[in-house]
Amino acid sequence: MQPPPQPQGAMANGSAILTVPCSAGRRPKRSSQRRGAGSASLSVRASSDANTVTLLDYGAGNVRSVRNAIRHLGFGIRDVRSPEDILAADRLVFPGVGAFGSAMDVLNGTGMADALREYIQKDRPFLGICLGLQLLFDSSEENGPVSGLGVIPGVVRRFDSSKGLIVPHIGWNALEITKDTQLLQGADGHHVYFVHSYHALPSDANKDWISSICNYGDSFVSSISMGNIQAVQFHPEKSGATGLSILKNFLSANSSGAKVPARRKASKLAKRVIACLDVRSNDNGDLVVTKGDQYDVRDHTSSKEVRNLGKPVDLASQYYIDGADEVSFLNITGFRDFPLGDLPMLEVLRCASEKVFVPLTVGGGIRDFTDATGRYYSSLEVASEYFRSGADKISIGSDAVYAAEAFLQTGVKTGKSSLEQISRVYGNQAVVVSIDPRRVYVNSPEDVPFKTVKVSSKGPSAEEYAWYQCTVSGGRDSRPIGAYELAKAVEELGAGEILLNCIDCDGQGCGFDIDLVKMVSDAVTIPVIASSGAGAVEHFSEVFEKTNASAALAAGIFHRKEVPILAVKEHLVDAGVEVRV
Repeated sequence: MQPPPQPQGAMANGSAILTVPCSAGRRPKRSSQRRGAGSASLSVRASSDANTVTLLDYGAGNVRSVRNAIRHLGFGIRDVRSPEDILAADRLVFPGVGAFGSAMDVLNGTGMADALREYIQKDRPFLGICLGLQLLFDSSEENGPVSGLGVIPGVVRRFDSSKGLIVPHIGWNALEITKDTQLLQGADGHHVYFVHSYHALPSDANKDWISSICNYGDSFVSSISMGNIQAVQFHPEKSGATGLSILKNFLSANSSGAKVPARRKASKLAKRVIACLDVRSNDNGDLVVTKGDQYDVRDHTSSKEVRNLGKPVDLASQYYIDGADEVSFLNITGFRDFPLGDLPMLEVLRCASEKVFVPLTVGGGIRDFTDATGRYYSSLEVASEYFRSGADKISIGSDAVYAAEAFLQTGVKTGKSSLEQISRVYGNQAVVVSIDPRRVYVNSPEDVPFKTVKVSSKGPSAEEYAWYQCTVSGGRDSRPIGAYELAKAVEELGAGEILLNCIDCDGQGCGFDIDLVKMVSDAVTIPVIASSGAGAVEHFSEVFEKTNASAALAAGIFHRKEVPILAVKEHLVDAGVEVRV
């Protein structure tokens, strides 16, 4: 796996890190410089003082969130462009993203691996994040074995999904703090956000390094601390107020971040509550949040206008404040148009990532595309632009359906589908597949060649069974593949998570389709997000109690303020469901 390619042509000039914050009515300026061969991004150059941190960004994935979190806390950033920049750093942050082997290839090829070892050996202030922790160990089994920096004894291994464990480990989990450190002051009792498939195991050889562990199947190393060397497996920049406090603890050498009061002590992996924003242009050309009724987003009045439920960035920011565990943007007309030409949607991501410090997912139109001039853009280029604009995960819909159909027909993984390409470069934890099925009732499982379920409520002609036919193009076109078959196929092709919608339940407020969610969540070993139909707090506890869903998503009830996010979480706490509060 290699660091992601840079788009060519017009978009290549405009995809660098923003140099000024977003503000209402003003599009942020962009850097006119191009990225150098040894640099992953551009940013404002700050003077060397107590308010500057050096950032090692080698070009894989979304590190905009780390930049935004550092700037939000009042610090400037200097980018590493050479090994000498590492050795000259006063404080170094390494937010590793992607695969272990490709990261080590970049570090070794640029001479930065030796510089990192020397910097760490001198006990200089260092914070590794996610892969930035794993690379400190001797080696990893990921596409390996691959040698690491060799600072900490131990091997990085994959979570074992053969015993029913859902992999990747995605979501908010609890820390068990084993060493008193400044970095984790105020973090006890709180959930922090993890997204990874590989982990380092504690051992006698590395026990002196470990400052906290986390349990997911088995205990794994969630943070290390030795002198001035710190690293965490979780993402502080995506862990809300708790994560910002942890970052502040590192950045401010002589003070700790503000303690965030824990309303309920975290004990294990939490179920996630996700706010979804369906975004499209209205008839006046303004980008608005809307909501469909069985995927129809126009009012049932004489005007037939697109429902306008608010401005995307404002709503996303409010949902972050209200306690949403993730925010998902769905560009619901992206399948029609060229996504890289949708500059307002990219700006939504950029601006939201400056205010929202939980994971952001974006979907809509992620596919190969040829524009009007004949210029070809790969789906990987489209995804790369979304990641650089602030997305942590991308959601693929129609293109994943076509890829699954081809795979089931031939049994061959070509490696050319958008799903395969993006998961290979960014890791499967960064790729969500959105499934849009419609219920089809049958009298008997033998009536169709697809997986059926015995339904909780009989069909219009007293049918006792149903299969779930997948659709593309925003539910407009049906395809000859079932939700069960699609879910199994996309997991094989590299999906890290499934967003499971249901056209029949969309906008009805009668609850999630439990039959569908249970069928799919029992069939795969990757996380499943239940979507479509939430109308009351009880619907969330029902889907978590009756299925293996890892998360539940809602839109309209949050937009219309019918059910607050906090009310959902308080109900789940009362129902005995672990959530982040």
